[in-house]
Amino acid sequence: MLWIMRLSGFFSAAMVMIVLSPSLQSFPPAEAIRSSHLDRYLRLPSYQMSTSPHSIEDRFSFRKASESRNADECGFTNHKISGVCDPSLVHVAITLDVEYLRGSIAAVHSILQHSLCPENIFFHFLVSETNLETLVRSTFPQLKFKVYYFEPEIVRNLISSSIRQALEQPLNYARNYLADLLEPCVRRVIYLDSDLVVVDDIAKLWSTSLGSRTIGAPEYCHANFTKYFTGGFWKGERFSGTFKGRKPCYFNTGVMVIDLVKWRRVGYTKRIERWMEIQKSDRIYELGSLPPFLLVFAGRVAPIEHRWNQHGLGGDNVRGSCRDLHPGPVSLLHWSGSGKPWLRLDSKRPCPLDALWAPYDLYGHSH
Repeated sequence: MLWIMRLSGFFSAAMVMIVLSPSLQSFPPAEAIRSSHLDRYLRLPSYQMSTSPHSIEDRFSFRKASESRNADECGFTNHKISGVCDPSLVHVAITLDVEYLRGSIAAVHSILQHSLCPENIFFHFLVSETNLETLVRSTFPQLKFKVYYFEPEIVRNLISSSIRQALEQPLNYARNYLADLLEPCVRRVIYLDSDLVVVDDIAKLWSTSLGSRTIGAPEYCHANFTKYFTGGFWKGERFSGTFKGRKPCYFNTGVMVIDLVKWRRVGYTKRIERWMEIQKSDRIYELGSLPPFLLVFAGRVAPIEHRWNQHGLGGDNVRGSCRDLHPGPVSLLHWSGSGKPWLRLDSKRPCPLDALWAPYDLYGHSH
């Protein structure tokens, strides 16, 4: 159980209190099986297969997370259907890469700490480099998870330069291919960025009704939507006409609930790729992987409470300045922007709200 109390309206004096009840949670044996279907996405380069299995572990050391058990009221899982296809599971997809690995581990840790039924959570880790599976298993020995290799070459030629180099990394675009990467029996998934922590039971987010929509996310209709595209985009209706008959609002793609059945049926991956191809020739936006999602889905999103994405805590995409919380309750804290809490804490120049990320950090301790 969690309570967050906001005691200040300005980031310079921001203070937040989190109170956690003692954890009574644990996990069944780990399921860490590299996905073997869809070779187009999961092909492993021969040079990566020969990489030393100890290279990543030599660079990173994480403390083993404490065990967490399902509460009595969670009931029993369906033992007749084992593995990833168990219909009682909550599916969460997160990317793993060296630069954001510390954030991803903290995100997983936070989800487990606040889940009433952590044994019912299955993590889908998207990677573009090998040897991360062992590290995850050693940090979370009983976690249910699976590792999916995403081939960077799938999108490398579709990626355009962005205002921040980190936004150009191929793994940022792996979310576009979740419907192809994950098993057909996985009908819904929560996609989360690596720079956030969940401070509420993720089952609440999982149970969100999407109605007739394919994705759900917190929308921010007060934001200046036009700034996400270039002036050329808005000249005439060649491109801007795509929003005709829609009421598009900004949404952050770092927290999404996705209906994979509808996504597969409509073929949204191809629609996103088409806008990325147009961007290569016409330069209609500046911001990485977000605008193609806006072009396809803005105005067609099932709205989710803002509490599930208190975003922007990493500041803007250039300076990464400190930010305060948005008004209202908090279920998820998201350090979107250029400032990451682990970097600011290590540099001894943290922002006030970075202290809320620190309790979930498992980095820097031997197993």
